[in-house]
Amino acid sequence: MKVAGGWLEAAETQVLLRALLSKGHQALFVGGCVRNAILGVAVQDVDIATDAIPDIVTKIAENAGLRAVPTGIEHGTVTVISGGLAHEVTTFRRDQQTDGRHAVVAYSTSVAEDASRRDFTMNALYAQADGEVIDPLSGMADLVARRVRFVGDADRRIAEDHLRILRFFRFHANYGDPDQGIDPEGLAACAANCAAIDTLSRERVGAEMQKLLSAFDPSPAVSAMDHAGVLARVSPGASARAMPVLVHLEQGNPRGWPCRLAVLGGQNILDRLRLSRANASALDQIRAEIGSGLAPDALGWRYGEKQAGDIVHARAALLETALPDHWRADANRGAAAIFPITAADLMPALHGPALGAKLKALQRRWLASGLTLTREQLLA
Repeated sequence: MKVAGGWLEAAETQVLLRALLSKGHQALFVGGCVRNAILGVAVQDVDIATDAIPDIVTKIAENAGLRAVPTGIEHGTVTVISGGLAHEVTTFRRDQQTDGRHAVVAYSTSVAEDASRRDFTMNALYAQADGEVIDPLSGMADLVARRVRFVGDADRRIAEDHLRILRFFRFHANYGDPDQGIDPEGLAACAANCAAIDTLSRERVGAEMQKLLSAFDPSPAVSAMDHAGVLARVSPGASARAMPVLVHLEQGNPRGWPCRLAVLGGQNILDRLRLSRANASALDQIRAEIGSGLAPDALGWRYGEKQAGDIVHARAALLETALPDHWRADANRGAAAIFPITAADLMPALHGPALGAKLKALQRRWLASGLTLTREQLLA
């Protein structure tokens, strides 16, 4: 079988491949670019595996007029910039020592040996420069069946890198077949080793959860995480119960991961996932307004149409109610509305805390009226 696509045929990429091949080295596309090309999914990153060690890769790249950056030299990775396009070029490897977070690797010349240290069979697919697929571990069958399966022994793969527990659920959410269900051996291994999640950095956990919750429908994967005890390790007190309700309410238009994270709930979630300031603020707003009762127009005025929609969906999912009629139009109307009173309208009669309190009271009246009261009516 051959894969095809603009990413494979790009002149910038072919220059690098020809440079490596001309010196007698192997140069194979590997991992996500091959997997996604087979599935017909957009290819984001182009990774290349080779039997050339990093020093040789660097020398060959520079002799070809390309720029080589030692971005992951301790793991055998050199980023080669060709025509402005970045390629991660990694030497075939085998693990010598692992502790669940870091690995000490040795270079190899064997594709099969390199494949055997990868996480899932669908990621152990390689392709030659012409697109011909090399499948050393029969990962093609799993990919076509949309079956996320660990390479070899699942417990051993997890022991090598604890983040693979979360990656297992993330890949199931994005590539797995929900009707077929999650791989039982992998699920059992994740459940047995879920305490290892506590050893991971919060940034890595947060990044994986964002990717998982960005899937079109993460509810089967999140439910499996919940049953395996993994979700509780990520966020104590979180529940997958409302996630399928939210996905149903979305009607094929995902709200985005902050809304889904709010529906999961949990304790100290902002700190445990080390969210950015902007994402933490968005999540706080959604969670604070779930029980506020503010109508979509008021939410639109306060937060904008997008955030108002997230709040409306999260509230309906958690309370298991229908979405309000015309919520989108109301949220848009609110987002465009301008509160008709300014501080100058109340001065000099009021100032300081009294002025602020009066403005807030008038805002509440205006919001309660459906944003219809005029300046004259509010000041009367």
